[in-house]
Amino acid sequence: MTALDIIIMAAGKGTRMKSRIPKVLQRLAGRPLLHHVLDQAASLQARRVVVVTGHGATEVEAACAGGSGAGGPFDLKFVRQEPQLGTGHAVQQAMPQLAGDGMVVVLSGDVPLTQAATLAALVDAAGGERLALLTVTLPDPTGYGRIVRAPGGTVQRIVEHKDASDAQRAIDEIYSGIMAVPARLLDGWLARLTNDNAQGEYYLTDVVAMAVADGVPVVAHRITDAQQVAGVNSPVQLAELERAHQLRQAVRLMEQGVRLMDPARFDLRDDTRGRRAELVCAQDVEIDVGCIFTGRVELGEGAQIGAHCHISNATIGAGAVIHPYTHIDGEKAGVQVGEGALVGPFARLRPGAQLGREVHIGNFVEVKNSILAAGAKANHLAYLGDATVGERVNYGAGSITANYDGANKHRTVLEADVHVGSNCVLVAPVTIGAGGTVGGGSTITKDTPAGALSVARGKQVSIANWKRPAKQAK
Repeated sequence: MTALDIIIMAAGKGTRMKSRIPKVLQRLAGRPLLHHVLDQAASLQARRVVVVTGHGATEVEAACAGGSGAGGPFDLKFVRQEPQLGTGHAVQQAMPQLAGDGMVVVLSGDVPLTQAATLAALVDAAGGERLALLTVTLPDPTGYGRIVRAPGGTVQRIVEHKDASDAQRAIDEIYSGIMAVPARLLDGWLARLTNDNAQGEYYLTDVVAMAVADGVPVVAHRITDAQQVAGVNSPVQLAELERAHQLRQAVRLMEQGVRLMDPARFDLRDDTRGRRAELVCAQDVEIDVGCIFTGRVELGEGAQIGAHCHISNATIGAGAVIHPYTHIDGEKAGVQVGEGALVGPFARLRPGAQLGREVHIGNFVEVKNSILAAGAKANHLAYLGDATVGERVNYGAGSITANYDGANKHRTVLEADVHVGSNCVLVAPVTIGAGGTVGGGSTITKDTPAGALSVARGKQVSIANWKRPAKQAK
C-alpha cells in the first residue's frame, strides 16, 4: 500500500473568533480543534504529519507536542508559514518534510468533524495516481471555491469565489479544502503556482487545472453531510459544530440502548487534563437533561443520572441513582459508586471517593479520598475527607472530619455500625470503635472504644430570667 502523509494547515489567525487563543486551539468537546484533525490523521494510519503553523505558532506547536491528548502513531513535524501568502504557499512549506513516494492528504486544522470513513474513501478515490477532491453541495456556497466541470461531468478546475464569474458563482458544488494527491505530482505543480489572482495569493486549488493540463485524472468524492467539512471562523460556528458533534455522540449512545431524555441537552467532553471523552453504558441506563460527562465514565446496568449532573472519570455501579445537580470528579484517583447507591441531589464526590453497595450520600455532602462500606449513610450537610467508614455507619448532619492540621492530611476511621450525631467534629487521626455513638455537637480528639457513647462538649447552662441587652435610645 502507498504510504500516507498528511499536511494540516493551521496557520490562520482567526480574527473573527475575537480571541487571544489561536483559532485551531479553540475547543470543541473539550479538545482543541487541531487535536480532532490529528485524530483524523491517526485514523488514516499516516506515516508522517506536518502541521503548518503561523499565528500563535509557539502555542500551537506546544499544544500538539505536549502529550495533552493529541497525536497518534505517526511522525509529527512542524513548519512555519511566515509570511502567510495563501494555501498553496502553506503546502509549499510542508513538502520538503515529506518523501516523494507517498500519497499526500491535505487537511484543515479548523475542520474537526470529518469522518474517518470519508477520508478513507477519498484516498481510495485517488488510487495512488489521481488527484481526488472532497466536495459537497451547499444551498449557499458563498465564499467557497466552486467545482467547475466539463460538459461530460469531469472536473476541470476550482474557481475561488472572489475570482468567479456570475455563472460560476451559481455552481453549488464546492471544494472542501481537503484533497488527496500523489506527492511526486503535487511537488511539481506547487513549483508552477503563481499569485495572479484577486487576492494576490498562491492558491492550492490551482493545481487542479494543472492536473487536467497534464492529463492526470481529477476525481471528486462528493458527500452530502456538510458538517463534515464545516470550518470554524467565529464563536457562532464553533457553537454550531459543538452541538452537531454532541448530537452525533448522543445518537450513537441511543442506538446502543441508552435512554437520553433530550439528546439536544447532552455533553461528552475531554476532561480538563486532556483525557479522552468516553462514556461506556450498560443496558437500561437513563440520563436526564443537562448532564455533562468528561473523561472516562462507566455507567452500570440500570443506572439513573438525574438532571444537570457533572460526572468526570468515575464508575457508577448497576442500579445506582445519581440525583440532580450532583458533581462527581475523579481526576487521577477516580471515583467509584457501588451498586444501588443513592447520591445527591447537590452532592459532591471528589477524587478517591469509593462508595460501597447501597451507600447513601445526600444533599450538600462532600466526600474526598474516603471509602464508605456497604450501607453507610451521610444524608445531608456533611464532609468526609480522608476517612474509612465501616458498614451501616450513620453520619449526622453538619458533621465533618477535620483531616488537615495545616501541613499534613490525617485519616479518620469509623468502624462498623457507628452512629455520629449532628454537628460533630472528628479531629484526625482518630478511630471511632465499632458500634460506638458520638453525641451531637461533640469534638472528638481521641480514639473511642467499641460500643461506647462519647460526648465531648461544654455542659449546658440555663440562666433563669435572663434579660437580653437593649439598644440605647438616641
